[in-house]
Amino acid sequence: MSSQTAFATALLDVQLPCPDGLCSANGADPASRFAVYRNNVQSSLINALADSYPVVMQLVGVEFFRAMATIFVQTQPPYSPLMSCYGEGFVDFIAGFEPAASVAYLADVARLEGLRTRAYHAADASPIRPEEITAALAHPQILSTLSVVLHPSLRLLDSPWPVVAIWAAHQRQDSLAGIDLHRGQHALVLRNHLDVEVMVIEPGASVFIRQLIAGQPLLRAAETSPSFDLAQTLGLLIAHNAICDLNDKELP
Repeated sequence: MSSQTAFATALLDVQLPCPDGLCSANGADPASRFAVYRNNVQSSLINALADSYPVVMQLVGVEFFRAMATIFVQTQPPYSPLMSCYGEGFVDFIAGFEPAASVAYLADVARLEGLRTRAYHAADASPIRPEEITAALAHPQILSTLSVVLHPSLRLLDSPWPVVAIWAAHQRQDSLAGIDLHRGQHALVLRNHLDVEVMVIEPGASVFIRQLIAGQPLLRAAETSPSFDLAQTLGLLIAHNAICDLNDKELP
């Protein structure tokens, strides 16, 4: 093991001693200085998770969250210097974290918060003008080959839990008392200009949008999706600047 690897490993494993070869310029004990540095590194990573998953922290409490995050940090070090990328495995960790099992919807709330973070940092793209979309849809003969390019930030989440309602309640500091926890929701997450928006959509609309993302032509995506309001769904995508291009060789 290289000295750099040993140093990085010891930073996240409190059971390991101070790596050999360290010295302090002011004569202080290297082991005590290393312990302070290790604590600062781990605290920074835990704070990064708290910033990315604030509702998860509210649901379980600060003390529980930081204890859970500590275990995650010590087992899954960062792979990128970008802190916005840290914690992508946190959702799966929460799903398998037995002490959190009593909050059955916790992992899906974490998924929603993770999608919001990724949407915020996604690539930018200019939306197509609504009148261009209207003009294209006015030609029924091309709908079977017309494909829709959606904004790079757009994300979907299909959950058996009312994740949007739970997340929204914590934006207003409301309780969960009026939320039916047995009713699932389908979420659309999108960065509209500088704001990340979270919306509830129909189950069929979620299937439809997934097929558009996969490159299916608009008509085929609509016909092979469960019943949903196509006009309303297209109107939502247009209103929130989610459509960035239309591809069809027959377009005028």
